[in-house]
Amino acid sequence: MSQLCTEDELELQSLLSQLLRSISDKISGAPSTECAEEILLHLEETDKNFHNYEFVRYLRHYVENSLWSVVEEETKNMFRGDGQHGIVSGQENLIHAVTRRMRDSAQYQQMIQTLKGTMIVVVESLINKFEEDQLRKEEALQEKQRSQSTSQYADNCSDSDSSFNQSYAFIRQEQLQVLAEKLDSSKPKQVRWEALQVLCCAPPSDVLSCESWSGLRRNLCVALTEPDPDLSDNVLQFFAKSFSSSHFNVTREIYTSLAKTVESSFLSHKLKFPTGSATVDVNRPEISRLLKQIRLMNDFQKEVTTFWIRHPEKYMEEVIESTFSLLSFHQEHSSPGIEKLLEPVHLLALLDVRATWFNKWMHGYYSRAVVLRLLEKKYKSLIVAALQQCVHYSESCERFTNEAADPQSGEQPSVGAAQTGVYTGKELEYSFFVHSVCLLGKLIIYTNGRKLFPIKLKKHRDAVSLTDLFVILMNIMYRHPKPLHSHTSPTESLSPSSLVMEVLWVLCERTECAAECLYQTPVIETLLAPVIALLSGQQPNLKSPMATLTLIADVLARIANTDRGLVLFLYEKNLTGAHGERTSAAHITVQFTLKLLDKGLPSLCESEVSHALCGAFIFVCRQMYNTCEGLQVLRPYGLHKAIAAAWRKTSSLSERVPTPVPGASAGTSAQELHNMHLWEETLLDSLLNFAATPKGLLLLQQTGAINECVAYMFSRFTRKLQVSRCEKFGYGVMVTQVATTAPGVVALCNSGFVRALVVELWSVLECGSEDVRVARPKPTPMEPIDRSCLKSFLSLVNLLSSSQSVWELLGRQPLASKSQYTLREMPTSIPDLIDRLIAVNSDVKIHSLFHYEQSHTFGLRLLSVLCCNLDSFLLLESQYNVCSMLLESQRENVADPDTSDGEVIIDSLSVERNHVLVRVSTVGGPSERRLPSRDLQEGERPYTWPMFSRYPLPRCYTLDPPEIQHNAQDSELSYFLASSKDPKDEESWMEMCRRLYCKVMTSKPSVLTGKVLADLLEKVVAHLSNSASECFFSPAPYKAEEKAVKHVLSPVEQLGIHTCLRYGCYLKILKEDAVSDLTLLMKHIKTFLSTQRIQISSALITQQDGYPGHDWLTSTVFLIMAANMERSLCLLLNFSSLLTSAFLWPARMHASIHFPEEVAKSGIPPFYWCTAHYVEMLLKAEVPLVHSAFRMSGFTPSQMCLHWLTQCFWNYLDWKEICHYLCTCVVMGPDYQVYLCVAMFKHLQPDILQRTQSQELQVFLKEEPIQGFKVSSYLEFMMGLERSYRNIIMADMETIRNPAA
Repeated sequence: MSQLCTEDELELQSLLSQLLRSISDKISGAPSTECAEEILLHLEETDKNFHNYEFVRYLRHYVENSLWSVVEEETKNMFRGDGQHGIVSGQENLIHAVTRRMRDSAQYQQMIQTLKGTMIVVVESLINKFEEDQLRKEEALQEKQRSQSTSQYADNCSDSDSSFNQSYAFIRQEQLQVLAEKLDSSKPKQVRWEALQVLCCAPPSDVLSCESWSGLRRNLCVALTEPDPDLSDNVLQFFAKSFSSSHFNVTREIYTSLAKTVESSFLSHKLKFPTGSATVDVNRPEISRLLKQIRLMNDFQKEVTTFWIRHPEKYMEEVIESTFSLLSFHQEHSSPGIEKLLEPVHLLALLDVRATWFNKWMHGYYSRAVVLRLLEKKYKSLIVAALQQCVHYSESCERFTNEAADPQSGEQPSVGAAQTGVYTGKELEYSFFVHSVCLLGKLIIYTNGRKLFPIKLKKHRDAVSLTDLFVILMNIMYRHPKPLHSHTSPTESLSPSSLVMEVLWVLCERTECAAECLYQTPVIETLLAPVIALLSGQQPNLKSPMATLTLIADVLARIANTDRGLVLFLYEKNLTGAHGERTSAAHITVQFTLKLLDKGLPSLCESEVSHALCGAFIFVCRQMYNTCEGLQVLRPYGLHKAIAAAWRKTSSLSERVPTPVPGASAGTSAQELHNMHLWEETLLDSLLNFAATPKGLLLLQQTGAINECVAYMFSRFTRKLQVSRCEKFGYGVMVTQVATTAPGVVALCNSGFVRALVVELWSVLECGSEDVRVARPKPTPMEPIDRSCLKSFLSLVNLLSSSQSVWELLGRQPLASKSQYTLREMPTSIPDLIDRLIAVNSDVKIHSLFHYEQSHTFGLRLLSVLCCNLDSFLLLESQYNVCSMLLESQRENVADPDTSDGEVIIDSLSVERNHVLVRVSTVGGPSERRLPSRDLQEGERPYTWPMFSRYPLPRCYTLDPPEIQHNAQDSELSYFLASSKDPKDEESWMEMCRRLYCKVMTSKPSVLTGKVLADLLEKVVAHLSNSASECFFSPAPYKAEEKAVKHVLSPVEQLGIHTCLRYGCYLKILKEDAVSDLTLLMKHIKTFLSTQRIQISSALITQQDGYPGHDWLTSTVFLIMAANMERSLCLLLNFSSLLTSAFLWPARMHASIHFPEEVAKSGIPPFYWCTAHYVEMLLKAEVPLVHSAFRMSGFTPSQMCLHWLTQCFWNYLDWKEICHYLCTCVVMGPDYQVYLCVAMFKHLQPDILQRTQSQELQVFLKEEPIQGFKVSSYLEFMMGLERSYRNIIMADMETIRNPAA
C-alpha cells in the first residue's frame, strides 16, 4: 500500500474529524497554539484510549502493509551466517538494528511522502469545510439580528457567567487581520459588533499572539469608550477571558490599557460629584460603563497577587503603577476653584469599600516593597488624598456635633442605595472615607509606610504626623460611638467606631507600630480626656458617654496588655490629673474605676453607669494588677477591697430575689437576673486575677472571697474556657499560684478541683483508653511516664509543690490500706492516690491495678518529686514510713527469697525505688552526694549502681566532704572582726564590714567558712540588733533555762533533727552526741517562737499546732556554729529582732504577732508574698526568657523560691554556698534574698529553656541540684540589681507589719 486513492482520503478525513471531536476538550483547554501542539504530540503518553481511536488503527494498518516486507527481509539478513550475527546480541539490539535499517530504506521514504501529501489535502479540506460552516452561522445570526432589531442584548459585563462558557474555534492570522480592520472606529457599528462577536468566540491565545494584536488592542480600547453598551461590554467580556488565560505580558498590556482608558474617560466626561440633595445614579450609561471597567480591574487586582511572584518584577511594577496613576490622576488634572468632580477612587470605594486590593498587595514583601517605593517616589498624592478625606470627615463631624440629627445616618450607604444604585454625595464621601481608613490602617503597619509621615495637606499649616492621625481617628470615634460586638449586619461593621477600633486593635498587637503611633502623649491624652474630664466633675462633649467610654476601655486594656504599654501606663507621668497634678494613665484609670464602683461620678447619671462600663474599666486595671509591677502601683488604692465589696453587694441582692408566685407582680425580670448573675461572675473573675501574683494572692485571701473565686475558676477550667480575650495561656499558672499556699489549696480541694484531677489521672492511667475499641493494640510505653499521663503528672507536681499544700492535703490523713479493692473503685483524693499508686505493699493492691508496673512507676516518680521538698518528705515518712515500705519492697524483689542477702532483681520498679531511697537517705548539694541514674545500659551489667534493701547506704552515693576550716584564717576580714570590739560609729562599721565582705567574696570566697563565717554572723547580728535603726522588731525577753523548755518536738521535727545530724556528721562538723544539743536548741526556739505567735482558731492544719515542718534555718545556724548550742541560741534570739529574720527564718514569722490578724491566719509566709513576688517582677525585667518559659510551662518561679527558701537551699547548694547565702543576706540586707534567687534563675537559664521544650521544667528544678552556682560569682550582678531595685524592694519589705494596706 504505497499510494492512497480518493476513497482513502475521504476515509482519513472522516477518521481525523472523529479524532478531533474525541479530544476537543483537551485542545480547547490549551492556553495557546503551541500548547495544543504539545498536547497532540504527547497524546499517546497522556490518553489511555490512544490506540483505540479509529484514525490511529488506520495508520497502524497502513504502516504495517507498507513496511512489513522490509522488516522481514532485514530480520533474515541479521541471522544469516555471514558473520554479522556476532555484532548484535539480544533481542533489544536486534530490534534497534532492524528499525535503523528500515528507516534508511526507500520504501519508508516513499511511505512518509505519500502519507504527508495525503494528510495536507485532508486537513485543508477540513479547514475549508469549517470556514463554510462558520459563514453559514454568521449569515444566520445576521438574519436573526435583522429580524429582531428591537430586541435588547443581555448583560455581557466582565464578570458574567457567559464570558467563561464560550465555544472556541481555531482562527487564522489572516482572519485576525481582517477583524482588526473591521474593529476600526471608522467602521460602522454593525461591522464592529459582528467582528467583536467573532473575536469573543475565538481562543484568546490565538488572538493575543497574532501579529496584528497591537492595532487590535488600540481598537478594542477605543470600543471601550463607546456609549453603546453592545461594543464596550463585548470588549470587557474578551478582556475578562484574556486575563485568565493569557501570557503575563499580554495581561499587563490589557490591564494598563484598561487603566488608561478609564482615566481618559473620567477626563473627557468630567462627571460632577453630587452636592447637597443631588444624587448620582450608577445606572446611567456613562457611569455604568466606568463601573464595569473598574470592577474588572478590581477583580484582577485581587487575583493578580496569587501569581505575579512567578513573573518578572517589571510586570508587577507596571500593574501597580498604572493603578496608582489612575487613582491619583485627579491631582494632575483638577485645579482649585472648579466644581468637584467624580473620581475613579469614588467608584472603586463603592466596589471595594474595605480596600481589599490594597490589603492583598501589602501582604507579601515581594509586592509591598514595590508599593511603598512607588508611593514614596511618585504617588504620595494617593496617601495625601486618603489622609485629606479622614481630616475632612473629622471636620464635618465637628460641624454636626451640636445638631440633633445624627450626621452619620445620612453618610453610611444604606442597603436601599446599594440596590437602586442611587447614591448621595455624603454616601460617596463616606465610602471613600472607609476606603481611606482601611488603606491608611494597612499602610502604617509597616515601617516604610510610617516613614511617609508627616504629610503636608492643603489648608493645613502644619504637616500631619502619625500622632495627629490617631488623634483625628479617636475624635471621629468619639463622635460616632457604637458599642462593641453590636453589629448585626455588614453595613454596621462599617461604622466609624468599628473602623477605628479595628485599626487600633491591629496596632496594639505590633510592638513597633504601637510605640510610634499609640504610645505618644497626645494620643494617650486624647484617649483619656473624657475620663479626666469626668474625674474633674466636668461633662465631656460626648454624644453617647457610655458607649464612648466602653470603647476607650477596650483600647486601654489592649495597650496595657503589652509590655511597653504597661510600662507607659505605670511609670510615665505625662498626663495632667483631675487636680492639675502630673500623673500616669494607671492612676487615672484606677481612680476612675473606683468612682464607677462607688457610683461617685455626678457628671454621669446613675443609669449611664452600667455594669458593662464598670466591668470594662476593671478589665483595664486587671491587665495591670495581674502583673507584679502593675500590682505594685495599684495596691495603695485598695481596688481588691472595692471589687470584693461590690461582689458582696451583688451576691446579697441576687440571694434576695423572691421566688415567683402566681398572681404576684412581675418584679425582677429574667433578663435583669441574668445581667446580675453576669455582673457577679465578672466581679469574681476580676478578684480571681489577683491570684496571678504572690502578693495579689495574699490580697485575694484578705478579701474572704478566695473560695468563691476558686470555685468560679474551676467551673471555667472544666469547660476549658479562656481566661480572657487578652490572655494567651489558660488557668495553669493561676492554679499553680493558688496551690502554693494553704488557703489556696484548701479552696481548690473544696471546689472539686483536686478530686477532678485525681479522677482524670486514674482514668488515663488505669482505664482511660481501654474502654474505646481500637484497631490495633496499645503500644507499650517506652517512657516511665507515658505521654498520655504527663499532663496529669505535671498538674499533680504543681499542686503538691509546696509543703503547705502537702500538709493540708495529707496531714493527719491515714492511708486506707483495705483488705479488698474492687476493680472499679477509683481514688478521689491525694491520700487515696498515694495508697493505690505509691504504697503498693500488698498483693491486694497489686491485683487491683490493671497496669501495675506502669501505675506504680508513676506513683514512685511522684513520690520522688514530693520527697525533694524536705518538709513534705518528713511528713510522708512520719505518717506513712515510706522508707521502710520501699526497703521492704526491695527485699521482696530478690532473685532468691530464701536467702537474706539475695541480689535485688533489676526492673523499672526496683530502679525507681533505689533512686528514691538514695534521694531521701542522703543530704547534700551537687558536689556532696551522688544520685543514681534511672537509665539501664546494654551489656552484662545493665545497672551499675548498687541496690540495697537495708541501711547503711552504700558509700558510692556520697562524695568526699568539703574541707571546712574551723580555725581562723589570716584575712583582712578576720583582722577587722578581731579588732573591732566596741564600734563608736555604727553606720561606718557596718559599711566597712560590707565592703570587706564583698572584697573577700570576690577575691577569696573560700576564706568564709568555719570560724570566720561564724564570727562574722555573730558580730554582724549582734551589731545590728543593738542598733536602734536596724532593730526592726522589738526584742523579746527570753531566758534560756532548760527547765523553762516545756515543748515536745513533733515526729516531723525529730526526723528533721536526725536528717540534720546525718548531714553534719557527713560534713565532719557534728558528732553523734550532738543530737541532744540540737534537740535542746530546737525546744528553746520552739518555746521562744510560741511567745511570738497569736492564738488563732483555724481550719487550716498548718495553723493548728505551731509551725509545720522542720526549722531548717535553726539547723543551719547550729551547723555554722559547730554544734555550739549557746552561741546558736544567742545568735538566733538577736537575729529575731532584725527585718532579715522575717524572710530568712520561716518559723519566725509563722502566725506572728507582728502581722495583722488576717495575715497571720492566712499561713502565707512573707518570703512568698514579698520575696517571691519581687523575684517574678525582676525576672520579667532582667531575665525575660526565663519568665516566659515559666509562663508557658504553667509553673511559677515563686513556687521554686518558696521551696528553696523554706529548706534554706538544703540539697540544692553545697554547704559552703548555703553559708554564703545566709551570710550575704544578713550582711548586705534582706533584699539580697530576692537578688540571689534571680541570679540562680539566670544561672539556670539554658537548662530552663531546654527543659521547657521537653515539658520537664517542674521535675528538673525540683529533682536536680543547682550545678555550678557560686554566690561569689554573681555578687556583682546582685549589687547591680541592688542599685536598680533596692528602694522599691526595701520600702515594701519594711511594710511587712501591714502588707495588705
